[in-house]
Amino acid sequence: LWVALACPTRGLEFDSRTLDLIDTDKDGRIRAPEIIAAAKWATGLLKNPDDLVKCLPSLPLASISDATPDGKQILASARQILINLGKPEAAVIELDEAMDTVKIFATTTFNGDGIIPADSAEDDTTTKAVITDILACMGMETDRSGKPGVSQTKTDAFFVEAQAHSDWWKRSEGDQTILPLGEATAAASAAVNAVKVKVNDFFARCRLAAFDARASAPLNRPESEYVALAVKDLTVNAAEIASLPLAQIAAGKDLPLTEGVNPAWAAALATLQTAAVKPLIGDKKTLTEADWNSLLAKLTPFESWFADKVGAPVEKLGLKRVREILASDAKEKITVLITKDKVLEPEANAIASVEKLLRLHRDLYVLCVNFVSFKDFYSRKVPAIFQAG
Repeated sequence: LWVALACPTRGLEFDSRTLDLIDTDKDGRIRAPEIIAAAKWATGLLKNPDDLVKCLPSLPLASISDATPDGKQILASARQILINLGKPEAAVIELDEAMDTVKIFATTTFNGDGIIPADSAEDDTTTKAVITDILACMGMETDRSGKPGVSQTKTDAFFVEAQAHSDWWKRSEGDQTILPLGEATAAASAAVNAVKVKVNDFFARCRLAAFDARASAPLNRPESEYVALAVKDLTVNAAEIASLPLAQIAAGKDLPLTEGVNPAWAAALATLQTAAVKPLIGDKKTLTEADWNSLLAKLTPFESWFADKVGAPVEKLGLKRVREILASDAKEKITVLITKDKVLEPEANAIASVEKLLRLHRDLYVLCVNFVSFKDFYSRKVPAIFQAG
């Protein structure tokens, strides 16, 4: 785990978050140049670099040097953190305070992370509603304030999906071959697909019975299967019943839709009759194989169109709402809000730098006496951070 001058960022008795901040190339190892860079950065921000030897988790604001632009920014950010936490008069900032980004940004509308919650739109209820819709369709990202929000990437993806969904619907509008029953066509298709396999099975069995009369009895299933069922406690929807043919098999027989049907499929056949058969081919109590094929043919254009469906993430909003959003200027307004948020990125990053300074104020000296001189290991007063067992 350890090679001198190549300290690992994991597996030590040491705060891994501090190690990650020092490991600037993110290779899982801290090497001499990174230690030197961290030391230069920290000492350049303190009026008295000897403060680092104290290893304290708190830092007086007066100890931060404002002689450089970075120092001024970090000092201002430290003060802003305390103001946001309701401690404007505090003269000392604690590491725990700088780490609690949820509390730090809880009262701020914009915080530089490029993610905006719905309430960023303030009094614009229309834009706020669209942000809420994007969250519902595309999933949330967490703003620094801890609230769910949307980024530019999520927003752009939402509008791509919305436009694609609207365009897909446009292909069917006014086309009677695709939507012969209008909005009810989907229900008709669902009713057909619910029984399609069993209906095809029924007509195939009837054709086989017509081919050879000897096939009729076994195609209707042997009596022994019913004897086996008779000793069980049955329900209408039992798998054993559902596996039986839809109706009695006979050469050239029509498929009954109401009388003499398999009880496990009675409800599905009734739905087929009302949702698809009656509106598409007439009020029939039975179906010939030709009727069935005609029904399938009438729904084939819909099936082909439906198979190409796009924009599934936004479908839950409904076409009317999707087009309402597309016709609005919500996308432009959301983009403006995200841009406004991103403008504050330097200030927000400076707040992150406050945490880094506090961590180095507490941890850098301990790391150095374990990394550079191995003082803790040789003095044996406290265990070295790399010792285990």
